[in-house]
Amino acid sequence: MLDNSGNILVTGSAGFIGYYLVLKLLSKGKKVIGLDNLNSYYDYKLKLNRISMIEDFQKKNKCNWKFYQYNLEDKDNLNNIFDKYKPNIVVNLAAQAGVRYSLINPSSYINSNVVGFSNLLELCKDHNVKNLIYASSSSVYGGNTNLPYKENYEVNHPLSLYAATKKTNELLAHTYSHLYGIPATGLRFFTVYGPWGRPDMAPMIFSKAIIEDKPISIFNYGKMKRDFTYIDDVVECLIRCCSKPATADINFNTEKPNPSTSFAPHRIFNVGNQKPIEILYFIKLLEREFNKAAIKEYEDLQPGDVKETSSDIQLLNNWINYKPIFSIEKGIKLFADWYKIYHESYID
Repeated sequence: MLDNSGNILVTGSAGFIGYYLVLKLLSKGKKVIGLDNLNSYYDYKLKLNRISMIEDFQKKNKCNWKFYQYNLEDKDNLNNIFDKYKPNIVVNLAAQAGVRYSLINPSSYINSNVVGFSNLLELCKDHNVKNLIYASSSSVYGGNTNLPYKENYEVNHPLSLYAATKKTNELLAHTYSHLYGIPATGLRFFTVYGPWGRPDMAPMIFSKAIIEDKPISIFNYGKMKRDFTYIDDVVECLIRCCSKPATADINFNTEKPNPSTSFAPHRIFNVGNQKPIEILYFIKLLEREFNKAAIKEYEDLQPGDVKETSSDIQLLNNWINYKPIFSIEKGIKLFADWYKIYHESYID
């Protein structure tokens, strides 16, 4: 059970996962502080709409919610938040996202994902935070083609700067867990999708193209699979991890170290659906929901991309009894039903 007496800090609270997590926490009576820099990486209006819906929920239900527009790199203002609210739990979902954008603007990834996360770790140390949960990514598996991905696999061959920064986060978090006893849980998310998702992700890109009769770029000539994970399943995982801080593995073998656990209170888990879906089948489901055929343009594999992702989530199941319940068919229907309304209401 989550303690209602303490504050929970959620960074990236105007983001896709952050928005849903904040609403879920508030619905459970938690005291939540949201932080987001509201950058322009994707549609600023979408982020404002998410914050507006949180505020509407707060007013209707008289929830305890405060929001601040800061960068993680702004350590002084971040420190002021920690001083004022003294959060017991910190959920770090703030990051510069996107694989392909990291080829264009690498410095934004270093600043937000490395410098910003380092600031957060320092403040967790200084303010004795009891539970840190942070977003990693399936991208860390990089060039590894041994599927499904398991947390005890080595992740030393990233294919993008984004992946490298997420791997760096895992290393930094483990170090702070070891040196200062901060319980830290890293979650490797696998292609999260759903209503109010990111416009730079396939569901939004494909849906917009289908509705507007524009071509869809299908990379690697359609020979790609993704372990699509519905947003509600992801948020349920986060809620359960909030209630169960990481602990040291008493059986950890330093002669044969397991990368997913440690002698320190640090754990790493995959968060996926365990059912990789072919991109062409994904498009077929969207075509069915929109009752329109997509215009397909087949292209080479893009730099930084991997051909297939597939998660093994047994460790997470063992830890918090996590079992995703949303099939791709159900998830796409829910997404498409929302998108039809969103496209008419919010897209000029």
